[in-house]
Amino acid sequence: MMAIDQVRVAPVTVARDLHFADLGAALAAGWNDFRSYPAYGLFFAAVYVAGGLFLYYGLVERGELMWLALAAAGFPILAPFTAVGLYEVSRRREAGLPVGWASVLGAIRGRGDDQILMMGVVVFMAFAFWIVLARGIFAIFMGTTGLGSATIGLFASGPGLAMLLVGGAVGALVALAFFSITVVSLPMLVDREVDFITAIITSLATVRSNPAVMLPWALLVAVVLFVSMLPLFLGLFLALPVLGHATWHLYRRAVIGSGA
Repeated sequence: MMAIDQVRVAPVTVARDLHFADLGAALAAGWNDFRSYPAYGLFFAAVYVAGGLFLYYGLVERGELMWLALAAAGFPILAPFTAVGLYEVSRRREAGLPVGWASVLGAIRGRGDDQILMMGVVVFMAFAFWIVLARGIFAIFMGTTGLGSATIGLFASGPGLAMLLVGGAVGALVALAFFSITVVSLPMLVDREVDFITAIITSLATVRSNPAVMLPWALLVAVVLFVSMLPLFLGLFLALPVLGHATWHLYRRAVIGSGA
């Protein structure tokens, strides 16, 4: 008979007894992984940072500050996919397997079944969806004011404050939904031969079964990534690898049938 602190989600079992101590343990294990293999963490962080800087300078050069704000708000959505290689580093270190560039970069291709590629499509569609949604919210509150002509002072107006309030609430819901479908699914696709739909269902089940732990984890990840982006994305060289490795260890704690 299945324990009361577990829930079956074929082909695995999801724990229902996560505690805040598990978050601390995951972060400590993530830090140890990064210390043991820093080159991989710095490499994937550099790819992410390079993308952010390209976006930043491209939009600033064109004077489109509002588009920059929208892109910056949605940019953390891409972080989980960037961390796929870090999950493989943690998996191999945990299993006592050799860690090399060929195996780590090969993890991004998945297990030859295109499932991680499909999740990548979901990730980029989510980012595009956020941009379109945020643009619609801007249009509703700002009327004919163009994105490119928007200034900081515009946010201090009545419509600007209302837009920030509504946009912030909608953005939080979008971020939570995206977190719920990726927090376990991506490390699971690295770990097991499953389809991406099963991985998403497992991820949702993990969040639904442990909201008191997973929701604070989502908030912590969002805040750390956002703060790390402020000094020209440089804080991401530490935050992204540690959070990426930590996510692997949280997955291993939450999904009982992992490690296949």
